[in-house]
Amino acid sequence: MTLNNGTATSHGPTAGAARTPGYAGTLAAACGAVFVAQVANALPASLLGLFQEDLHTHGSQLTWITAAFMIAVVCFEFTFGVLGDLFGRRRLVAAGTALVAAGSTVAALAPTVQVLWIGAALNGLGAGAMFPGSLTAITAVTRSMRERAHAVALWSGFLSAGAAVSPLLGGMFAKIGSWRGSFWVLVGLALVSMVLTLVLATESKAPDGRKFDVPGQITFAIGLILVLYGAVEGPESGWTTLPVMLAFAFGICFLAGFVVVELGAESPIFDLKLFRNRAFTVSSVVAVIGMLAFLGACFAMSMWMGPVQHQDPIRVAVLFLFLQGPAFLLIPVVSRLLHRVAASWLLTSGFVLMAIGCLLFTRLDVTDPGLGAFVAPALLIGIGFALTISSVTAVALNSVPLNLAGMASATTNMLRDLGFVLGPVVVGAVALSNAGSAFAANLSGANLPAGQMAAAREVAAAGGPIAVNSLPPGAPGSAAHGLALDALGSGFSTAFLVCGVAAAVAAALTTFGMIGVHSHHSAENDVPAPLPPGHDSRPESALTK
Repeated sequence: MTLNNGTATSHGPTAGAARTPGYAGTLAAACGAVFVAQVANALPASLLGLFQEDLHTHGSQLTWITAAFMIAVVCFEFTFGVLGDLFGRRRLVAAGTALVAAGSTVAALAPTVQVLWIGAALNGLGAGAMFPGSLTAITAVTRSMRERAHAVALWSGFLSAGAAVSPLLGGMFAKIGSWRGSFWVLVGLALVSMVLTLVLATESKAPDGRKFDVPGQITFAIGLILVLYGAVEGPESGWTTLPVMLAFAFGICFLAGFVVVELGAESPIFDLKLFRNRAFTVSSVVAVIGMLAFLGACFAMSMWMGPVQHQDPIRVAVLFLFLQGPAFLLIPVVSRLLHRVAASWLLTSGFVLMAIGCLLFTRLDVTDPGLGAFVAPALLIGIGFALTISSVTAVALNSVPLNLAGMASATTNMLRDLGFVLGPVVVGAVALSNAGSAFAANLSGANLPAGQMAAAREVAAAGGPIAVNSLPPGAPGSAAHGLALDALGSGFSTAFLVCGVAAAVAAALTTFGMIGVHSHHSAENDVPAPLPPGHDSRPESALTK
């Protein structure tokens, strides 16, 4: 049997076995790299309110800050995996950290939100290189499945720690200075990580059988970006405007072309043949839907507390500890459960908890700034996410033969990251569309002075209810602040409901879709360790059979 990088493994115990030279240094560098990548990912969550105040952004512009990062990760995750195999994983991780340092510098200096998008996209490209590069570097220096499982668990811990600490870090620096200072801290962390990688990590490659799928990469990237552009801009520009309709039309055409290209590709980045397996198809679908629910809820909460309620970034960051912290704290528990309970049951349980948490969020009062009502639903969503994040990959891996494990895990994680992209996009579209409609209806029936009503309509036409909600007292249109706040509360409550329904659908699909499915692996030593986002993307031809 082999690992995803083609390294032979032992079936026996590892106690007393000599470790590969460079194991400790490579593991330390990889954990540091993935921590930095996750900090870059989660940092904006607690700063959306400050972005809105300082850069005078409206709803879709805030959505693009998060979407720009994740789009870069999803579009190029497979290609970065190939680059690491061809030219070296250490080089790939070092290049990724350099990109994060550059992107964070751009973000820290950004005079406008458009420049901040560029910084976020550069950070996404860097993280997209660091995720697969760091994990495959680890698998290259492990001798056995047990040793690999230990290394991946530690790597996962730093991944979760970065997600949990990042909003708190951003909130602290925003509190004592400016949100720009938090990005300068990220620059420093990225540079330290780059040095550690170059000094400590062992270089590894696996070029045999690896090729670029240029047509697949181009059609996938262009198609996904165009479709997501239409989804982000539709609520404010209008779903029937020419740019939005053209984005959807051409995006769908490119994605259809991607399917055609992949069916005939010699070395596809996305092996569609895997979907002939029902269990794999189910796990892939719920990966997209379930992660859409999770990150959608995270984005909705950050918008609710930031641009809507204008709460302190530290308060936002504290709640994110309940959302992201359980994935870190429960790693030992989940690891044990995966060896004792069917992964599909853990997956179902996690999605049920997420659905309950999202539905509880719909009962929030937008005029109440207290944190107490947030704690229980945030904790339920966080625990649910902790149960699903590894289980979804375990289900996918256990549903296919070992010779397909590399491509199966790569595909599942790409689809999981796609769910992370869709979460903020769908939530933004639902919330802002509903809020815009509710505000227009409320404003028409409001008893406001003619001048205030006209000004409020003008501001809403330019920036939506969020812009009206952020007007200072006494400004033209500020009399409609209460109407805008109520409309935004209604819109984001609907978005939480959509996230809850998505999580419930994922739970139902897992429960009923897995009936009669039998795992291809049963013994503990024969089951590849579940891989979090950013693992090896090696196609089946590169695996030892």
